[in-house]
Amino acid sequence: MLSLTTILAFTAIAVGMVLTPGPNMAYLVSRSICQGRIAGLISLVGVVTGFVIYMLLAAFGITALLFAVPYAYDALRIAGAAYLAWMAWQALKPGGRSPFEVRALKPDSVRRLYGMGLFTSLLNPKVAALYLSLLPQFVDHSGFVLGQTLQLGAIQILVSAFFNACFVMMAGTISAFLAGRPLWTSVQRWLMGTVLMGLAARMALDTARR
Repeated sequence: MLSLTTILAFTAIAVGMVLTPGPNMAYLVSRSICQGRIAGLISLVGVVTGFVIYMLLAAFGITALLFAVPYAYDALRIAGAAYLAWMAWQALKPGGRSPFEVRALKPDSVRRLYGMGLFTSLLNPKVAALYLSLLPQFVDHSGFVLGQTLQLGAIQILVSAFFNACFVMMAGTISAFLAGRPLWTSVQRWLMGTVLMGLAARMALDTARR
C-alpha cells in the first residue's frame, strides 16, 4: 500500500500536470465553447478512456521492467525529470499559448465527440510520458509494484477527470475573462512553468527510492 505522504506528493504532481496546457485541455475547452458543455463532457469521457488504456498498459509494463532491469528506476526518473523540465519550458517560453485560446471546431455527433476525445488522449505524448516516466518514482519496489502502480494511475485519472470537468463547465467564463486580461494569461503560464520546473528538480535529485 502507498503511504499518505506518497499519495499526497503524487496528487500534487497530477494536479500540476493537468493544469499544464496540452492537447487534451485545449481540445476540451475549445469543444465546450464551440458546441456546449455536454459536448465537452462527452469528449472528456473519451479522453479518460485513453487514460485508462495507457494506465493499464504502463502498469503491467512498468512492473516487468523494474524487476528485470536493475537501473530501470534511475533511467525512468531522469526521463521523467527531463520531460517535466521540457513542459515547464513550453509554458515559459516566449509566445507560449494558453489552453483557453479557443480553436474553431464544427459541431459533431456523440459518437464522434467520444472518438475525438479518445484519439486526442491516445495521441498525446504527455499522457504516455506521465505513466511511463512518473509513476515509477512513487512505487516502493519492495512492495506489490503492480498494485501500487494501478493505485497511482487511478489517482491521476480521478484528478484529471475532476479538473478537466471543471474546465469544461467554466470554459466560456474563463476564456472571456482571460481574453481581456493578457496579464492573467502570462501569470497562469509562469505559475505553471515554475511549479513544473520545481518538480523536475526534485525528481532529478531524488535517489532515495532506488
